[in-house]
Amino acid sequence: MNLNNKTTMATYKKRGGKPSTKTEKETSIEDGSTTAEVFNTLDESASRTEEWVIKNQKYIFIIVGLSAVLVLGYLGFDKFVQEPKESVATNDMFQSQQYFDQAVNGASKDSLFTLALNGSEGKYGFLDIADVYSGTDAGNLANYYAGMAYLNMKDYSNAVTYLSAFSSTDDILGPIAKGGIGDAFVQLEQLDDAYEFYVQASELKSNNYTTPMYLYKAGIIGLKLENYAQALVFFNQIKSKYPESTEASNIDVFIGKAEAAIN
Repeated sequence: MNLNNKTTMATYKKRGGKPSTKTEKETSIEDGSTTAEVFNTLDESASRTEEWVIKNQKYIFIIVGLSAVLVLGYLGFDKFVQEPKESVATNDMFQSQQYFDQAVNGASKDSLFTLALNGSEGKYGFLDIADVYSGTDAGNLANYYAGMAYLNMKDYSNAVTYLSAFSSTDDILGPIAKGGIGDAFVQLEQLDDAYEFYVQASELKSNNYTTPMYLYKAGIIGLKLENYAQALVFFNQIKSKYPESTEASNIDVFIGKAEAAIN
């Protein structure tokens, strides 16, 4: 056996082995003392924790109780308040939606839009639904309908107000609401604002319907604002990314106008 192996054997201790030399006994005593100190420290910490819990258990129970009340209160609010509220709001909005659809697709537009906004036959219109059921999905959607109704009735200030209050992650409704605000600002001759909202509408969601439509409108307003370079970018996007869109059918004409203005 070589020296290295002897050294290894000397430093290795089997668990459960009894110390045989004086040095090993002293080391064992020290190890035992250290272990005892560790356990004593743990015991003391546990005792102090128990004492603190006993002393402050009244406050702990209050905190736990309040947490439970908040959780149950939220669940109860959602179940017994919010859900019924959504249901009533949706029922109230059904008649107004019918008026709105009839106005879009038929005659007597202003009178039907007015009924949609103000309600009839004991049912709320979009304006009351947006107010009374604020914070519900139906109330949010009522803002959209009210804004579009005002836009069709040429009440552009109210169109901006209600469409601005609407929020949506829907691929179509979200961009149309932004674009509707742009349309209203065009009629109000606030072209800078119109341009901003058309750009937002074009960037909000990417699809083959709203994206080329609002790129086109942003480009047209860009030409009016003499922002020719950016207008050219919008027109080229339509040509390259949405060649099948309605807006792409005559896009080369507008590309030529933007290029001529730049040169």
